[in-house]
Amino acid sequence: MRAGALDWGEGAAANGQRGWSVGRCAFSLRAAGLVGLACCTLCLAACGMGIDDTRAGLTCINDSLECIAQRQATLKAMLADKERKWVSEPATPQTHANGVRLFAFRSAKAELTCEELLRGRREAEAAPRVLRDQHGLSPAQVSRAALLAAEVRRELAAEMNRRRCRA
Repeated sequence: MRAGALDWGEGAAANGQRGWSVGRCAFSLRAAGLVGLACCTLCLAACGMGIDDTRAGLTCINDSLECIAQRQATLKAMLADKERKWVSEPATPQTHANGVRLFAFRSAKAELTCEELLRGRREAEAAPRVLRDQHGLSPAQVSRAALLAAEVRRELAAEMNRRRCRA
């Protein structure tokens, strides 16, 4: 073995034994480090790309415990948003069917501007019409969503009248 070499495999090979050399270990450690770095990069990229669990409740329309929890988390996040970005986002048939946005408009009506109240009222007015044309929703889901939309529309209209908002 050369002086100063920490090559366990070289000395072992001279004695007829097999083993790892420092060079092989260094290569393996480098490869493992690169794999680990790649995994960390992917995880950070996923976090930075806006994968947001609080939005999952907008598309969830069944009544499973998981779906209910997602809708509750989404509603909580929407109400906590001080900029109320969700108000200007377009509503989908799923959001009409699950009622998260309608509940958010109802819960936040005291803090909404007249323009935001008008958007909410228009969304609530459009919901029954949009839901009638949707396939994949049960008649009960459509009926519940239409009833909620009518209630929310009335409440938002009353709030607009109370504040003397222009329609």
